[in-house]
Order: sequence, then structure tokens, then C-alpha cells
Amino acid sequence: MSPKTTPYRCSACGAPTVRWTGQCPTCAEWNTIEEAGTPEARSISLQPLGDVAEVRMVATGISELDRVLGGGVTEGSVTLVIGEPGIGKSTLCLQIAARLRDAIDEGEILIVSAEESVTQVGARARRLGAERHGVTLLATSHLPDVEQALELRSPSVAVIDSVSTLHTPTQSGSPGSVTQVRTAAEALSQFARRSGTMLILVGHVTKDGDLAGPRSLEHLVDTVLHIEGDRHHQRRVLTTTKHRYGRAGEVGILTMEEQGLVSVADPSAALLAERGQPLPGSVASILAEGAHPLAVEIQALVTPAAGSPARVTQGIPATRLRQLTAVLDAHGELGLGRSDVFVACSGAVKATEPAVDMAVMAAILSAHMGVALDPTVVCLGEVGLTGAFRPVEAMDRRLREAARIGLTRMVVPPGVAAPEGCTVVEVATVAVLLRVLRDLAPDTAPTARTAREGDRDEGW
Repeated sequence: MSPKTTPYRCSACGAPTVRWTGQCPTCAEWNTIEEAGTPEARSISLQPLGDVAEVRMVATGISELDRVLGGGVTEGSVTLVIGEPGIGKSTLCLQIAARLRDAIDEGEILIVSAEESVTQVGARARRLGAERHGVTLLATSHLPDVEQALELRSPSVAVIDSVSTLHTPTQSGSPGSVTQVRTAAEALSQFARRSGTMLILVGHVTKDGDLAGPRSLEHLVDTVLHIEGDRHHQRRVLTTTKHRYGRAGEVGILTMEEQGLVSVADPSAALLAERGQPLPGSVASILAEGAHPLAVEIQALVTPAAGSPARVTQGIPATRLRQLTAVLDAHGELGLGRSDVFVACSGAVKATEPAVDMAVMAAILSAHMGVALDPTVVCLGEVGLTGAFRPVEAMDRRLREAARIGLTRMVVPPGVAAPEGCTVVEVATVAVLLRVLRDLAPDTAPTARTAREGDRDEGW
């Protein structure tokens, strides 16, 4: 069945029309109406599912990056690296290019610098020790030049830094506009999948931390790798918000050293090693959004409000903090409605899962009452609006990770079994948490394995 087509089309704007006219009714150009012609029949290729070859991953040698990517960079994949200016995107991509050059037997590495000159990229490569034979540099922001270089060299790996600055004269808009970014991403992605090239694109973020440019850019790529942190500090956090070749949500910890980004051998131990002596407002918890649990420190500060009470968060959803403080006020009668509450997840890690609810509440109570908790205490559990705690997924994995790094006093909802050699404090409700908090101080030894509501008569 042949599709219906309009017999004429404008060569300037592409608008269809049913009859010939001297002037295009859409763009008002003269003598641009031409016969549209019959669309050519396209051939399709069908392949049995069992004959599809397995994808090949190439490890970069950066252990935390490989873990986040599920083993390495996949052939023919498109990876988008995004982050704030100066956070280390170009450094990471240059390191990846050098490591992949060492890993592959043959093939060329092409680095397209649309923001820096060849001299600047070369200076960074020498500083990082990333100079390699078989790595070619091209400094241009002209998309047709990039496409020509890709077709000519057919590289095994191509790094485009950045896709937000590429432009083509065939499309309207300035570099960075929605049309320009989408056109560049579509052309480069099609080449990567057709040729098997490992394509790494660098993207920018907005002031809110979201990906700049069209939202369709995330749909065009296979992996979105987010690099976060404070440019004034060494730690960097890698997370995958999308990954077609593995589990999304993995977290990797690196540090920015003179030789580039270096993997942290034991992220959980490294994050908790910075806690220092026990102080009010600090408690540990365990994240498990990826395949490997990660220990984090939740910090809180409670001060009298000078005006309207503030709820300020860093790494914790702001709406979640407002809900948790409301539950504390409703079931603990603490008067937090007259206080400013500040909560942060240390180490530049985002704790968005409800498993840290109990830790956030314990940190707020610790800061409010001035009670420092034992550094071996770990809190895990989700709280509902009724003030009751309940277990979260992967409790066994979380608690094993806590025990491995010395967090042996485990404050958890009822019915949760702890690893051998650990002490369990069962907390069913917010009221119970209020009563047992003083028993979790460093100078107080646990007197019982279980603390349930009604076991104590003393209050605050």
C-alpha cells in the first residue's frame, strides 16, 4: 500500500503543498516550489535474536569508574559526561582516552576540543601523564568538520568536548541552542552505532544541576555519567542516572590529585574516617541504591529561628526534610517549628532514598538535645506519617557493610536480624527513638539487645 504524498514541496523550508505556486505560502520565498517525487523504498534487515553478538566492554583501569559503568566502556555506545564547570569533566575524559588507548590493540583515539586549543589540551595531557601514540587532536566547533574527521579516521574512541558548543550552518540558532545541540547529538550518535566507535560526549549543566540543552539529549545517549563535587575540594562523586548496559544509580568516589582523578580504594571507610570525635548532630547510615552499599554521615544543626523557621538541606531532598521535621514535632513535641533545621549528607553524596529517614531524625534529635552519639552507631529505616519505622530493601547487605567498617551498634526497625557480633537496638516508633537516644551516647554501654516501646519509663 503506497503512502499518500503531497506532489510539491518547498526547497527552502521543506513545507508541503498540494499545488505549484510562485511563492511559498509558508516561508514566502519565490520560485522554491518543486515536485516532491516518490519516496524511495527502503530495505530492512532482520536478524534472529539468538544470532546477536554480545557487547564488548573495555575497562578503563579507573576502578571506581569501571564499577559505576558495570565493567567499562561499551563498544558502539554513547556516554554523556555532565557536571558543573571546573569539576573535572575534561580531565576525566582525557584520562579515559589514554587508558582506552592502552587497553585496545589497534585503532585510533580522536579527541575533538570545541572549547580549548590543541595547545591547552596537550598541556593538560602532559600534566596528567596521558600522552599516548595513536591519539589525535582536533580543535574545532564546526560539526561538518567533526563528521568529516570521524568518517576519515574511523576511530575506536572519540571524545567530543563539548557537544554543547558544536554548531552547523544548516540549522538555525547559535551554538548551545536546542536545535544545534540536538542536531549534533543525533549525527554523532548515529555514527557511533553505525561504526562501533566508543563515543564520549561532554555536556553542560544548568545552575540547578540539570542537563543543559534539550531533554531529548538524554534519550539519544546510552549512558549519562554525572560528576559532582566541590571544585574547591578534592572529592568527586560519579553517578549514573541512565545506563543501558548495566545498573543505573551506582556511586563511585574519586579524588582530584595532581595526576588527575584517582579512585578511592574503600569509599565507605574513607567517608567515615573524616568524622573525627563524637559530636552532637552526627550519625552514620548506609546507602544501597547501586550494587555496592556506601556508608555516609548525616549531619544536622538545630538553632533558634530569628524569623520564619528555615529548612535547609544538602544532599537530602528538601521536601523530605520538611516531612521528617513535621513527624518529629507531631510525635515528639520538640518545638522544632520555632527552630531552623539544617541537614547535610557529607562527602558530596546525595542521599535520596528513604532508608536514611531514621538517621536524619536521629541527627536532628542529637543536635537539638546536645547528645553526641557513639561513632559505632548506624541508623537504618524508613518512617511513615504515623511515626512508625519500617525496614527498607537490602537491609542484609547494608548491615553487612556497616559491620565491615566497624558500625556495630545498629538502630533498626523491629524484626531485623544483625550480623554476628553486632548489637541491635529495635526502634518501632519516633517515641521510642526519643527514649533510647541517650543510651546511644559513647559513654553508655548497651544494657540490652532490644529496646521496645514501654521498656523505659524515663523521658527527656
